[in-house]
Amino acid sequence: MILDAHGHLGTWPDFLIPDPSAEGMVALMDRIGVDVIGISHLLAVGPDPDEGNRLALEAAAEHPGRFGVWEVYNPHRRNPLLLDGWGVKLHPDVHRCRLDDPRYEPVWELGLPVLAHGQTDSPWSDPALFAIVAARHPHVPLLLGHSGLWPYGFAAAARAVAGHPNVYLETCGSRMTGRWIARLAELAGPERVVYGSDACFLDLRVGLGRARLASMPDADRALVLGGNLARILGDRLTGGPHP
Repeated sequence: MILDAHGHLGTWPDFLIPDPSAEGMVALMDRIGVDVIGISHLLAVGPDPDEGNRLALEAAAEHPGRFGVWEVYNPHRRNPLLLDGWGVKLHPDVHRCRLDDPRYEPVWELGLPVLAHGQTDSPWSDPALFAIVAARHPHVPLLLGHSGLWPYGFAAAARAVAGHPNVYLETCGSRMTGRWIARLAELAGPERVVYGSDACFLDLRVGLGRARLASMPDADRALVLGGNLARILGDRLTGGPHP
């Protein structure tokens, strides 16, 4: 089973997205063999977390078994979450709120998996902040989105979270390569790397191709392409009993 940890639906004002629809995403997933993708709606990342989260959950209901939902939490709006998906999505850079800010405490208290945008040298989401949060909340599975985003920071991101087994390096981003995916698996261990594509922002085919063609043992690739995320999500992957 191929599980994509990082996807979106919807549009973004300064980014060309040829097909922002759930139907288009599922059709492409069928073509290339992606079983399930975790989504947050871009409306929720942006101006309206309540409506965006509703749209994401609606898409998941209309396409059973194809979408896991990361409900977006805006620390300024403190929007309620239905907790009916995979977990919580945070975007410290869009919301201009540091990952270790106390305003995120309601999220950490849930104990659910969290996917957060990570960006090396960002004052809001540098990987060092993930290490701080992981130390405070070792019970929270925390996916470091984009593994820091910039190639010059990939290795540093792996080192920053090395001592925190609840942090996982998620691989999406336009600067990511198959070589770097393999290298991150070497640096952090294959059990700490999770495949993501950032579709529909980025091309799902390119993201999957990088992971499929990365130079690594097949057993390690299986972990990256879905085994690790399945372990992190547990019953939440299939909509089973939630803690």
